[in-house]
Amino acid sequence: MRMYDIILKKRSNLPLTDEEIRFVISGYVNGEIPDYQVSALLMTIVFNGMNARELGTLTMAMAQSGHMVDLSNIDGITVDKHSTGGVGDKTTLIIGPLVAACGGKVAKMSGRGLGHTGGTIDKMESIPNLKVSLDQEAFINQVNTIGLAVIGQSEGLAPADKKLYALRDVTGTVDSIPLIASSVMSKKLASGAQAILLDVKVGSGAFMKTIDDARALAKAMVDIGKENGRSVKAVLTDMDRPLGHAIGNALEIREVIDTLKGHGPEDLTHECLIMAAHMLVLSQICDYETALSRVQEALNSGAALERLHMMIDAQGGDSRVLDDESLLVIGKFTYDVTAPLDGYITHMNTEQCGIASVMLGAGRTIKDGPIDYSAGIVMHKKTGDAITAGESIATLYASDESLLVNAAKTYLEAITFGKTAPVVVDTILDMVE
Repeated sequence: MRMYDIILKKRSNLPLTDEEIRFVISGYVNGEIPDYQVSALLMTIVFNGMNARELGTLTMAMAQSGHMVDLSNIDGITVDKHSTGGVGDKTTLIIGPLVAACGGKVAKMSGRGLGHTGGTIDKMESIPNLKVSLDQEAFINQVNTIGLAVIGQSEGLAPADKKLYALRDVTGTVDSIPLIASSVMSKKLASGAQAILLDVKVGSGAFMKTIDDARALAKAMVDIGKENGRSVKAVLTDMDRPLGHAIGNALEIREVIDTLKGHGPEDLTHECLIMAAHMLVLSQICDYETALSRVQEALNSGAALERLHMMIDAQGGDSRVLDDESLLVIGKFTYDVTAPLDGYITHMNTEQCGIASVMLGAGRTIKDGPIDYSAGIVMHKKTGDAITAGESIATLYASDESLLVNAAKTYLEAITFGKTAPVVVDTILDMVE
């Protein structure tokens, strides 16, 4: 088998065999196939795509290039949730406790933030002493005991994806639905969960700007799951405005706590309840209508908040934050962004809102760069809200006062104002299964 022949075959838009795909991935990871040949193959995939079988094989080969997490010792169907990345997206830390409180088994490995999108692990680390690294035995025991564990991704997970992504980044092959789908799903397959809910973001703060592109990506990822024996659904959610009111790590944890106490933002609560219900269905616990009723009860009764309490305790964190939010360090310098006119917020460039938060120190501009857990933004007004000239539409928080003015300018430039109220869409746009 020769890489040269495989490139020509795909260039002619012919499907590759499972053996050819596995040959490429193992050869590349082992250093037997050079970058320039893999780059050529990636470009043929960008132009010609892959069918569901090819994509399923490619993704599993990428997953099997490293450590495959074995969750078979967990009682029941393990369920995971993955978001394609958003601004103000703290849903994992609300949905996980909701599902666990209803008998689900949430075994989740999450990532860190990069660029304008936040990472769940960064948010968790703003809770004093919380550990985001557990060995496999402790991870499994915790899920069996309390139904919930959220940890950082293992370094040994899907090394083929890491190597391929670095190559795609410098060869103009990032923007390809099959390659994006295989990258996301290789880590999900390697993480071991039997059921996966995908939260595919759409809009100005998302990688997928249009609903058609988001639907195509969702279908590709669902097909990959099905090809590899997993139960997968995708929810398309709006990211044309930030989710909830808070952007930034400690501020978002504060909002997670408020939401689990029953007084969180309406859009965030609504989205979390619906996604948690779908996760219970994927877990084969009950039908959707029953699931929706159960997660609402778990929220109302405080059972979900108690699961978060249990997870924080189990992972060594200071669970007193649930009752004393002063234990979450918030930036001591503040700046209010004010409305320039009477009217409405008609649109938000969500990516720019996220960038303003990064400028305050709340996110990274380079991988593994420093992060200020105390920095961020609390939005008082969002798309569709009426505004009065001079009133605060957002408060910025930073531990370095010199960062506030430029971040405020960026945030204000992200907001479009008008005299007529816009139509505001539901946060849940579509389902793909």
